[in-house]
Order: sequence, then C-alpha cells, then structure tokens
Amino acid sequence: MSRRFHFISGLPRSGSTLLAGILRQNPRFHAGMSSPVAGLINGALEQMGAGGESWAFFDEAKRRTICRALLDAYYADNAADVVFDTNRTWTARMHQLVELVDDFKVVCCVRNPAWIMDSFESIYRKNPFDYSRMFSPATRQTVYSRCEQLINAGGAVGGAWTALKEAYYGEFSDRLLLVDYELLTRHPARTMELVYDFIGEPRFGHDFDNVDYAEEAFDQGLGVKGLHTVRRKVEFKTRRSILPPDLFAKYHDMDFWQDQAGTAAGIIAPRRDGGQNTDNTKDTP
Repeated sequence: MSRRFHFISGLPRSGSTLLAGILRQNPRFHAGMSSPVAGLINGALEQMGAGGESWAFFDEAKRRTICRALLDAYYADNAADVVFDTNRTWTARMHQLVELVDDFKVVCCVRNPAWIMDSFESIYRKNPFDYSRMFSPATRQTVYSRCEQLINAGGAVGGAWTALKEAYYGEFSDRLLLVDYELLTRHPARTMELVYDFIGEPRFGHDFDNVDYAEEAFDQGLGVKGLHTVRRKVEFKTRRSILPPDLFAKYHDMDFWQDQAGTAAGIIAPRRDGGQNTDNTKDTP
C-alpha cells in the first residue's frame, strides 16, 4: 500500500493532542498522541552504532533499511492513506527523517512558554493527591522547583524547546509548519486549511464542535489525569495565569519563533501581545 508519512512535533501543552483529534476526523488520516516509533529507531541505532557489540555487521545502508522497516512495521496494520506520527524528538532528528521518508512535513504545535508552564502547573494543581512521575520528590516541592524541572535540558519543556529550535534554524526548516495554539483555537477552520495546504492534501470539512480524543489510560500511568484529554468544542478561552509574576516573565520571551529571520519554516502564529491565552484542555473534576 502506498501511503504518506508526516509528523507532529513541537512543544508540550501546545495543541498536539487537539490537532490529532481534529485530523483523525478525516477517514484517510491516522493521528494520535506520541508513538514509540522514534524511540524504537533510536534504540536500534544505539545497538547498531559504534557503541554496540554488533557494530561491524551493519553498514549505513543496512541501518537505514532497518530504521525505515521499523516505521513501516509499526503501522503495517493501519489502513490510513496518510499517517501522522507524533513525537517531540522528531525535530532533533530531521537529518534522519530526510533519509527515511520522502516528501514529509512536520507540523509543530507551539505556544508561548510562559503559558506552557502555566498549563502544566494548572494540571498539577487539579490532581492534588496524585504524585505523578513527571516530578521527583525534590522537584515537586514548589512551583519554582517544578518549573525548573520542566525547563531544564532533559525536562518535558526544555527538551522539546531545544529540539524545535534546532530544527527551526536548521537546513531542513522548510519542512516545518509551526502552528500556534491560540490561532488553532481561535480560528480552527482557517488554521486547518493552511495545514492541509502545507502538507499538500485536499481540504476536509472538520467538525470543530465535536472533537473526540483522549488517552486516559496513558495519563493514569503517568499519574496525571487529563493530560491528553481535549474538550469536544474547539474554542478560545482567556484566563489569568496562576504563575507568580516573576516566573511568568522569566519564560514569556522564550518564543523564539517570533523572530522569523534565519529560517524557512512556515509559521501560523499571532504577534506577541503579552496577555491572552487559550486552554482547550478539559478540566479534571
């Protein structure tokens, strides 16, 4: 079967689950939350690399063939014409993707990092008696330690932020489309038209009042209920940040995509306005 592969990446708490929920309304498409494909490929390359005992048995062509086979095998039982594989590490592996997949695009969901931190903190406070695996006993003590854990190079936000920045200024940036969460929720129809144009697919009439997607079992495994659950209706909601003002200010100017010099990436994002926010994540009872 001939199928096309595209990828969803970008920043956490920025609409990737919502985008997947919208895309999967199209019967020709498959999209979901983060898959294990990127991890499988990375693990295989570690085994086949110079650090592995069997390194001498693999040349570059064989390593490439095995990596592509992992992608195809994972989706072998999927009938979709177009598959969107989601993982935040894809933006750090553009040099691998161009060797594995023809004519792919990467849709990167973004959001002002101050509001990303605010969204993580909001989820944390909605689950007061669930100590998730996102934080260690030391880092979950205060909002300051929680934010520091998230933003460090190995954290959920920091790792994705540096990977996206690498791709944004890299030689394959023309493969990227950055989609801001605010515009996706304010203007979903127009935003999705631009996404379809970018990936070269016929436009589809989505129902933005009935987006149905959740990964409750995965979230319960993390101990973070509601992390990958979206409201049925795509809409913009304004609210006040719950972060202390100094923390909000610390992360507010980290939206590097406001500067479009030095990149060929496509960008669907509002100009920085300093105040408004949208949150399409369902409140946890």
